[in-house]
This record gives sequence, C-alpha cells and structure tokens, in this order.
Amino acid sequence: MPDATLSDNGSIDIERLGAQGDGVASGPDGPMFIPFTLPGETWSLKDGAYQRLSDAPDRVTAPCRHFGTCGGCVAQHMSDTLYADWKAGLVRQALAYHDIEIELQPLWRASPGSRRRLVLSVNVAGDRAQLGFRAARSHEFIEVSECTIAAPHIVEVFPVLRSVLDVVAAQGGLGDDVRVHVLQADNGIDVLVDGSKGELSAAVREKLAGVAHKGGLLRLRVGRDEIFQTGQPMLQVGGGLIQVPAGVFVQAVGAAEAVMAQLAIKALGRAKHVADLFCGLGTFALPIAKRARVLAVDNQPEAVAALGNAVRHVQGLKPIESLRRDLFREPLSRNELNAFDAVVFDPPRAGAAAQSESLAKSKVPCIVAVSCNPVTFARDLRTLIDGGYKLQSVTPLDQFLYSAHVEAVAVLRR
Repeated sequence: MPDATLSDNGSIDIERLGAQGDGVASGPDGPMFIPFTLPGETWSLKDGAYQRLSDAPDRVTAPCRHFGTCGGCVAQHMSDTLYADWKAGLVRQALAYHDIEIELQPLWRASPGSRRRLVLSVNVAGDRAQLGFRAARSHEFIEVSECTIAAPHIVEVFPVLRSVLDVVAAQGGLGDDVRVHVLQADNGIDVLVDGSKGELSAAVREKLAGVAHKGGLLRLRVGRDEIFQTGQPMLQVGGGLIQVPAGVFVQAVGAAEAVMAQLAIKALGRAKHVADLFCGLGTFALPIAKRARVLAVDNQPEAVAALGNAVRHVQGLKPIESLRRDLFREPLSRNELNAFDAVVFDPPRAGAAAQSESLAKSKVPCIVAVSCNPVTFARDLRTLIDGGYKLQSVTPLDQFLYSAHVEAVAVLRR
C-alpha cells in the first residue's frame, strides 16, 4: 500500500470497494487499500493505525467476534445489499476487463454455517497447539473458538482437533506450516493433519486413535499415517454415494454444488453425450448421467477411482466412462471434442486456457463453464467467444461466504 499522505484535516475518504474487500481511497501515489473500511466512511491514520471517524450507512455488526483479526473473512461488516453488489461486481468487473457485456443472473448465496469443508492453520505455543487462521496479509496467527461460516459440527470438534495436535506437538511432530483439513461428510467428521514431520511412534498412534475415538471422529489421518477410521467418509452426489479419499477436493458447500449441477443440467437440455472435464468426484457427471452418457476426465487418480466406484453402485444411470488425463498438458483435441453434444468444465483457479483454446476450435453445440476465479473465468470465456460461441448466461454463486472469492457458471452455445 502506498504511504498515506493525509489531507489538511488528517482524514482519508473511502471511495469504493476493491477486489479483496478493502476500502479504496485516492492517495498521492495511487490507490490506498484499507481493510475493513466502507465507501462513504472517513478514516484517519494515527500512530501507524487506522481509526474510523465516521460510519457508512452500509456498516453492520459482524456476526463473528473474530472478524477483523482472523484472515478468513473480509466482508462481515457489509450490509446485505452492499455485500451482494460487491460479490456480483467481482464477476462483472472481470468480464468487463475482457470486453464481455452481459446482464448477470441473480447472485445465489450460501447460508451461514453451511460450509462443510474447512482448512485451519496451526501454531505451537510451548507444549500447546493452537488452532485458527493467519491474519490477512500477515503471518500472524489468530486462534479461534468459533467460525460463522463453518458447519456447526465442524466447530464442535475444535477441542478434539486441539487434543490431536497437542499429542503430535508433544512428540515434536508439528512443522512450521501445518494445515488441518476438516470435512463434514454425510456420515461424520473426516480430519487430515497435513504438514506434520517425522514418524509417529506406535504409542503416539495409539494415543491419537484414542483421542479420535473419544471425540467421535469418523477418520483421522496425520501426514501419510492412517490413524483411526470407523467408516469411509461418504457424500451424496447426484443420487450416488461417493467414498471420499483423504485430501481430495470437495465443493465447500453442498447446496452450492447442487445448484451448479442444476444449472448445468438445465443448459444441457437433450444432449445425449457429454464430456465432464476436471470432473473431480463427479459433481456434474453423476447428475448428468441420469439423462446422458458421460465421459468424466480428471488428473487426480483418487478422485477418478472414487467416481468409478460410485458408478458401480448406482442404478438407472447412463454409462459414465472415467478417464485419467492431465487437461493442462493434454487437453481434449478438437476432433475428440466433436464427438460430444455438450461439454462441462470446472477447472482449478488457474482456469482452463489450453482446453478453452481447443473448445473454441470445436463444433460442440453447448458449453457450461464453471469457475471459482472470475479472472481466469473471464479469460477463458473470451477465448470461447472469439472462437464463435455466444454467451447466453452467467450466474454468480456466493459459495465462499464473506470472502473475496466467488463462483460463477456460464452457458455458451454455437
């Protein structure tokens, strides 16, 4: 951030919201980005800290007491109207940068307490492990005891997670960058402690298993060590039950996953043969297979295997062919794509540049593009539009509540 040069009366006027949720003011050296501020407010800089001199009408009381220190949420202080406009604006601005004009569909919003997947940071203080998040734009650790966005059952196991970490820490097994991945599966809580160091002794493993059992965990894995498991974590996806491998990507909110699938199915219409690219665990493949044959492609072997296993136990589906392939290095070619009536693609944040270029040269009648990154989403849409596709709709989805991330689903046709 540029050094702040204050006006004669020492005040800073916030003009708009930035892409990361910061308030933006005009400074002598360019824009000034000030966290947790809102348009219409006046702030001052005193002793190296910003102080609020006036409140905007859109300022509300944050629902979480950790807001403002925890780095997980950036927008709990915004009114519903301002928040929704800012979220949709992230998609709108990304599209405008690539000269794409379209009226967005209404923003779909997740509910508080609906997030089923959470990644927490760990800090060791003496012989005690702390659980929380890193502060925004900082390595400072913030211990938390609640989380507004997380499913209640995840918050309930925070004490169990701390007990697990204390056992590992006592052996010196916690490194400098440990993450705890927590998933609320349909049948229980799945925990992966990633970034631990060293081998766990038999005594430590036994103690950890006792903690997990007493704490009611479904599965506990520390590094590569399978510590405890009473059952395979399961998720209902498109009418099928998926066995979730440890550490595999899962959509953060189940309701958002269902809405995205509904949008795709509506767009596909009567398509008979569909390619689901970057398919993961089958968010789109399984519901689409109720009406069309599907080729499901992903580079993650655990996800492809889990989808293949689920298909064998679901009745009434059209055939789903699973294929492991790195679509960044080897995208489906134009000739391969021309065999399909429709394509759905949902890549990681890096987008699908190479695959979009092949699609732009293909004759596929319908494409559904899904993304959690408006920047690469807009870039890939521009490629498809330049290749002759017409953009019919864009729906923003607020799956990542109170963060600067937003999902989007686009429908394009030849």
